[in-house]
Amino acid sequence: LRQVDFSTEPQCSVRKHIMRNAMSKQILILPGDGIGPEIMAEGVKVLNVANDKFGLGYELSFDDLGGAAYDRYGSPLADETLERARAADAVLLGAVGGPKWDTIDPALRPERGLLKIRSELGLFGNLRPAILYPQLAEASTLKPEVVSGLDILIVRELTGGIYFGTPRERTTLESGERMAYDTLPYSESEVRRIAKVGFDMAMVRNKKLCSVDKANVLASSQLWREVVEEVAKDYPDVELSHMYVDNAAMQLVRAPKQFDVIVTDNMFGDILSDQASMLTGSIGMLPSASLDVNSKGMYEPCHGSAPDIAGQGIANPLATILSVSMMLRYSFAQVAAADAIEQAVSQVLDQGLRTGDIQSEGCRKVGTAEMGDAVVAALKNL
Repeated sequence: LRQVDFSTEPQCSVRKHIMRNAMSKQILILPGDGIGPEIMAEGVKVLNVANDKFGLGYELSFDDLGGAAYDRYGSPLADETLERARAADAVLLGAVGGPKWDTIDPALRPERGLLKIRSELGLFGNLRPAILYPQLAEASTLKPEVVSGLDILIVRELTGGIYFGTPRERTTLESGERMAYDTLPYSESEVRRIAKVGFDMAMVRNKKLCSVDKANVLASSQLWREVVEEVAKDYPDVELSHMYVDNAAMQLVRAPKQFDVIVTDNMFGDILSDQASMLTGSIGMLPSASLDVNSKGMYEPCHGSAPDIAGQGIANPLATILSVSMMLRYSFAQVAAADAIEQAVSQVLDQGLRTGDIQSEGCRKVGTAEMGDAVVAALKNL
């Protein structure tokens, strides 16, 4: 599994941030809702083994976010939890949300806690790799020849755009008809900083960056494209292209390997990264990193809380385990430990172990805990 190797590009600003944080020790664990506690249990098992095996010396603490936090604190993100997140050097998150909280005040729903922690911690840069393990080529709904060797990195702006824009309102017109609206704002500085992350990622990969927008319709996208073009002047070695989001969605299923790094806004990145996940066989395989300007980050699987299978012990924990690997790599510069976790995951797949979402003929179906135990065993033997 190829990940970004920051050692090849010493001038990369992201690498400089990582190296400054290499000695950090505090990790806050937020299991969340639905399958969150189940998958997090496996992620923590792997993290503890890595902690011991590589002498990392991390100290773990636990708290609640989302619906679990609402039940405990009356808020999806308690003030004390936010302060603990600020004090930690990295945060590992499971998932939030579920039908249990669908009827409460919208301002108190689990997702508002997730958006708030991202905003309050300044986690503007969301890295979502879509990498197809060769063992899972048959699990993708696309033909193996279309997806084999797939390795895409989607860089999503995470703290701006329509999810955070104001004004936003739901109202009733004089006619009695209901109406709602949201606002999609972006400032030049917001676009510039995420564009720089995209270019930095491209520099340590294959020097190709596709910026996805809707500049033929949206004023915010027109500014987006202008600023990306300006930032490109500082990266003459990177081949920059632009694509409208509707075409990008089509191209992801037509010829996904044409992409290397994609940079895009909050809403487009949310949609496209979920679409890209299915190229890899299952969204249960996709980790993510959300970073601030110093590469302090929150790490979480790309999938949601999956309340329909919560408590059944069948959820795929590999996205959470790979999120642990991303945390070690990006926030702590523990490359050897990160590589070992990824190698352990690959070995387990070689053994033919599969959770239901990636099950294929000839493989043995296992549950959440058994998959986590297999990765732990492989990691210990490396």
